[in-house]
Amino acid sequence: MQPEQLYNEALTLLKDLIFTPSFSKEENDTAEIITAFFTKHGVEHARVGNNIYAKNKFYDVNKPSILLNSHHDTVKPNKGYTLDPFAPIIKEEKLFGLGSNDAGGCLVSLIATFLHFYNDENTKCNVVFAASAEEEISGVNGIELVLPYLGNIDFGIVGEPTKLEMAVAERGLMVIDCTAPGRAGHAARKEGENALYNAVDDINWIRNYQFEKISELLGESRLTVTVIETENKQHNVVPAQCKFVIDVRVNELYSFEEILEALKANLKSAFKPRTTRMKSTAIALDHPLVKAGINLGKGYYGSPTTSDKALMPFPTLKMGPGDSARSHTADEFIYLDEIKDGIATYIKMVEQIV
Repeated sequence: MQPEQLYNEALTLLKDLIFTPSFSKEENDTAEIITAFFTKHGVEHARVGNNIYAKNKFYDVNKPSILLNSHHDTVKPNKGYTLDPFAPIIKEEKLFGLGSNDAGGCLVSLIATFLHFYNDENTKCNVVFAASAEEEISGVNGIELVLPYLGNIDFGIVGEPTKLEMAVAERGLMVIDCTAPGRAGHAARKEGENALYNAVDDINWIRNYQFEKISELLGESRLTVTVIETENKQHNVVPAQCKFVIDVRVNELYSFEEILEALKANLKSAFKPRTTRMKSTAIALDHPLVKAGINLGKGYYGSPTTSDKALMPFPTLKMGPGDSARSHTADEFIYLDEIKDGIATYIKMVEQIV
């Protein structure tokens, strides 16, 4: 398939995806669209939940495999939209619509790249594709559900909007629920023990604490309190309990276990992580994928955001057309040229590998 035809097919597919709501856990309809697209192009594929995957026609278990992955779920449109979020409108060389930038442009560019290599029987490496669900909520029925069906994967590209620069490292994310203890009493009589004050003591420690090891790619690890509440709503009752939430962003120099040990040693509040799945990741700068990007003049950086990359037990490079700053914004868009460049760049990178 010629480059212009690949681009036209990708653009048509992206328009269909924008037209179809695909909120996390509700991606059935877009999964059907991707399935129909592969059927139309004679690509053998399969579905696990709302995840669609395919392997190159001459897949060989004795060869190493590269995974091309992006997600087809979206967040819900925010209230600032002035355009219909489900209308794929093109104007001023931009394609508008929910999910166009995050991560529809990456998804269809990777699908076009997969089609380019699908029928090649002389590759040194298998090319495997997966369109995953539930990425926006880090759901358990997304990439983790489909990974066991993909065979052995040696390395991969995760499509997210990075301006086609290489995100070689990514912060880990851990959300921690905390409960500061107290004892109820009447505020007028100075009774009880105020759980709010105990929580504030811990929050002040969190606010001022600094982790020693600073990453060249990701900077420091950070603790941020984002929620605080008590069940008590009466002005004259000393609260017996105060709950708060810590958003933890971890660089590649710390494990979640080390973060939890630091909290255990310094907090009076009880705490429990919601999950420890979204770990920090990094790919070596001398990895063939990174070298392939450098050969194309691409720069690299550490990404502050978290993606399905965190859930993959093999080296991955996060990279794709579009701009992360546009993700989840009103009147989301991607430039048409970004999609063209995305397809061309992915193909040139994979060519150096396979």
